[in-house]
Amino acid sequence: MKKNNTPRLRRSESFLGIHFDFHAQGSDQNVGANVTRRMVEDIIDQVKPDYIQCDNKGHPGFSSYPTEVGHSPKGMIGDPLRIWRDVTARRGVALFMHHSGVWDTEAIRQHPSWARINADGKRDKNGTSVFSAYVDKLLIPQLKELSDKYDVDGVWVDGECWAAGLDYAPYILKAFQTATGIRTVPRKKTDPHYEVFAEFCREGFRKYMRRYTDAIHAHNPQFQIAGNWAFSSYMPEPVSVEVDFLSGDYTHIDSVNSARLEGRALQHQGKPWDLMAWAFSGSHSTKSIPQLQREAAVVLALGGGFQAYFNQHRDGSVMDWQMKLMAGVAKFCRARQKFCHRAQPVPQIGLILSNEGNYRASQSLFNPWSQQLVPMQGTLNCLLESQHSVEVLMTHHVLAGAKQYPILILPEWETIESKLRKVLLEYVRNGGTLLITGPKAAAHFKKELKVKLTGEATSKHRWIAHEGWLGGIETVTQTASVARGVRTFGKLYEKDDFIGDQSIAASITKYGKGRIAATYFNLGERYRKASTSTARRFLDALVCDLFPEPLVEVKGSQYVDVSVNRLEGKLIINLVNTSGPHADNQVYVHDEITPLGPLTLSIRCRNKPKQIMLQPANKPLRFLHQKGVATVVLPRLEIHDIITIL
Repeated sequence: MKKNNTPRLRRSESFLGIHFDFHAQGSDQNVGANVTRRMVEDIIDQVKPDYIQCDNKGHPGFSSYPTEVGHSPKGMIGDPLRIWRDVTARRGVALFMHHSGVWDTEAIRQHPSWARINADGKRDKNGTSVFSAYVDKLLIPQLKELSDKYDVDGVWVDGECWAAGLDYAPYILKAFQTATGIRTVPRKKTDPHYEVFAEFCREGFRKYMRRYTDAIHAHNPQFQIAGNWAFSSYMPEPVSVEVDFLSGDYTHIDSVNSARLEGRALQHQGKPWDLMAWAFSGSHSTKSIPQLQREAAVVLALGGGFQAYFNQHRDGSVMDWQMKLMAGVAKFCRARQKFCHRAQPVPQIGLILSNEGNYRASQSLFNPWSQQLVPMQGTLNCLLESQHSVEVLMTHHVLAGAKQYPILILPEWETIESKLRKVLLEYVRNGGTLLITGPKAAAHFKKELKVKLTGEATSKHRWIAHEGWLGGIETVTQTASVARGVRTFGKLYEKDDFIGDQSIAASITKYGKGRIAATYFNLGERYRKASTSTARRFLDALVCDLFPEPLVEVKGSQYVDVSVNRLEGKLIINLVNTSGPHADNQVYVHDEITPLGPLTLSIRCRNKPKQIMLQPANKPLRFLHQKGVATVVLPRLEIHDIITIL
């Protein structure tokens, strides 16, 4: 086909997008009937996106355009994809397709041999096998069709790593036995060699992803590909596939907490990245403009791009009235783009996501819905709600750059890599500070901690004490006793009173030129499930003891997320207002975010700044500079403000 030459941004250059999908089904009627050029023009006029991502093939396996190589609903009218492409190309807007990968129900119905075989010996009804002919016979041909016939800019492949699973097809088991020499294939997590088989299947997924990515790039080097949630917290490992960008859609409920973790997990992966918010909550209740602006702010503050997901009607048309929501969010984002996009975090606190710890605890290959990330999320929330600037570091990030961080925190991983342990100890010997939370994680370092752990690490009801207050915790704890010279920090009580039996909450000891500390209860797991101000203040006090001079301190409210970045030589401090019921599963939509303030910022800088500005208001702020600290007061924080220092 003749290609339109109107310049379009590549995903690596893009900042703002809008996503539509409806997962077409075989029973859908009149697909395309109400998709018009005016409809697409209106979206572009109101939102002014860098790219549009729209439905192409959802999980049921039916394509919402008249494909010649896949499966379309019988009720197709015209060619809606041609309309999307013609209008976006003429307007210089990139077009990406929402295309389901591993999950393809119709492909399995028509080709049963393409199905994944589950541990019970039955074919999976939805999950294709990454070892099967599906990738060559359907996935690659259809992506080539999108490239050649429609000149789309790329695909956002959904239903990928998170839809993959262990595969027990006889030919796969034979290949596993040949490769490993293991004769008895494990069927459940407690069986011997389960992790060996799981890793065999994970590598099968990586090879499958490389197969279609490499094939399409060889066919059309300009075609751009991302796998939804590939190389994220779901798949915390080095990027080993030549994808063009990273992306994922965070949870539609408790979205702020989801974006807090997922954005930080993508920051250091070395690829352009964005995150997608759902524009609706439970029961398809459309969110408010302030609600979605705040969800965007969490992502922007971390340097990422942003997109939001809107449903389509069953005929593929959009709900026009909802575009006013995205228009309001887009205006908010654009005002902040030049202060946020591609900004790089300034190393302060590194929170460690262990690759091996994650996979050992997971109930599936890349399962985001099991509980292994609960302690990680809880620890992150607890730190952010004490206004600490935090980054998430996967194992390979720590191995490559531990020394950049004044303090590293290992949050309750029961299993860690031996090489990670070695690097962490070297980091401390050379002057770093390591905090370990949870007795099972601490047990990996008990010699260096100079601590004796007695009894079992089991769930108990205890009370953490801090500054004359007690906070209840029901989580895994263990009794610890320390050697002479080791400093203890805090107490755990067996009753909700300062009487009776008590035990050590945490300890701090010197190791080489640095310090190593641990808590003997699972603070993160408990904070995620049942947060208390006492637990939050305890961790804050412990971190401040270990890391007394952060680059930025913010006082005035616990409901402020602080992210410290650099961009174009400027120090940039992002402040996001996280007050309100964003984590309440019974509140789907809220339209008011209570302003915070006044907030006092203390910024460590040896030389007096030339100027401190409030953005995007472009307003200079008065400040006092004494003894290497600049102090500035922000009277009011609505949703997201940015402080730039020159």
